[in-house]
Amino acid sequence: MDVLKNLFERHFQTPVEQIVPLQGELGGSGRKIIRLAAGRQSAIGILYGVREENVAFLEFSRHFRKHALPVPEIYAEDLSQGAYLEQDLGDTSLFEFLSKNRTGESIAPPAVEAYRKVVGVLPRFQVEAGRDLNYKVCYPRNSFDRQSISWDLNYFKYYFLRLAGIPFNEQALEDDFGRLTRFLLSAPHDYFLYRDFQSRNVMLPGGEPYFLDYQGGRKGALQYDIASLLYDAKADLPPEIRQQLLDHYLDSLAGFIDLDRAAFMQHYYAYVYVRILQALGAYGFRGFYERKAHFLQSVPYALKNLRWLLHNVKVPVALPTLMAAFNSMLASEKLQGLASEADNLVVQILSFSFHRGWPKDDSGNGGGFVFDGRSLPNPGREERFKALTGRDAPVVDYLNQQESVHQFFASVLSLVDASVNEYQRRGFKHLMVSFGCTGGQHRSVYLAEQLAKRLRGRNGVDVVLRHRELEKQDE
Repeated sequence: MDVLKNLFERHFQTPVEQIVPLQGELGGSGRKIIRLAAGRQSAIGILYGVREENVAFLEFSRHFRKHALPVPEIYAEDLSQGAYLEQDLGDTSLFEFLSKNRTGESIAPPAVEAYRKVVGVLPRFQVEAGRDLNYKVCYPRNSFDRQSISWDLNYFKYYFLRLAGIPFNEQALEDDFGRLTRFLLSAPHDYFLYRDFQSRNVMLPGGEPYFLDYQGGRKGALQYDIASLLYDAKADLPPEIRQQLLDHYLDSLAGFIDLDRAAFMQHYYAYVYVRILQALGAYGFRGFYERKAHFLQSVPYALKNLRWLLHNVKVPVALPTLMAAFNSMLASEKLQGLASEADNLVVQILSFSFHRGWPKDDSGNGGGFVFDGRSLPNPGREERFKALTGRDAPVVDYLNQQESVHQFFASVLSLVDASVNEYQRRGFKHLMVSFGCTGGQHRSVYLAEQLAKRLRGRNGVDVVLRHRELEKQDE
């Protein structure tokens, strides 16, 4: 953290006044993302130990800015420490903007317009900036080649199909993978492939799109990135809007190349499939293998996309074993169980000690509510309670007798109830509620337990309860 503070102070000529972790080590990247601020000045600090990936992001960022593309300005860097400081683009991603501007399948015009702006800019990355980009700094590969495709397909095979218990003939599936790979590589692939072109990687400061997370970029086919955006699982775009946006993208692309639309479409849905397979591999690795359950919430949306593709699209290459695996996935009771769970709002309730740092939110929503219980009477100050926790009856009885505790909890319940109702109405899938106190043993544990009791059994709500400091004691 000190390296980010030093970078901030050198750039803004003022010391840091506020530090807010944003996403911790969210998802698969392992990067730590921190907002640093002083007065009206703010910046986003990144800490990440993979030098090659940092180099790719920094060089790509400067290259894109030379082409007047909307990406963050790089303020300062210290690659020896795996740190850099970039422009703060606010808190509203395209995904969040979409979530606030939809009711089920109905998406409001402002969200559609935001998507139109995003797909209209994509060809500038792929073609205009891609012409003179330094592909030597790409990491881990400089093109979406046979090796890259093999990694993605095997990721899907071993971390999704295997762990979901979907049966398949390995040699027959490998034969399908070989045919699919040859077909994918028969498309023109001398363009910049952004790789992670999805709604969570587009920010909307002032309503205009800015782009992030292109450090995995490389040479590749045009179809991949637009497929990534339009079939972004949890964005769950309706088919008619996907088609409108694809048409708008192709209109924009025609301003940069001599576009043969029929030839583009011949390969398009094969790239849709391979992008979905890559995503399912990631969900399986994080969800089934690493047991991070929130990643599995995206699986039903990916299966919904697969179902639509199977009913509406035919790719011009024979993939019988892969298609059979898709049908088995759609019929799987295990995966259908994920679908029913995904309809629920997951409320993650956590107790913690302020002395040991803020809680980390792996969902990507920023942490939700954080309530400070240190103003309440502290059982830990009394010898009879020191060896007990907020789950033990003597501590529970003691706190139940305190009027200030009842007033505090009533206020908490009013706020959380209102959010749960609104989150369910808008189709949100995750809310985090954290309670902190001095040691994370008595008051915060009691409050977390009480809220969990109130919310358990509520229709459409799954409660996940954790006591961070008590778990550390048990290790």
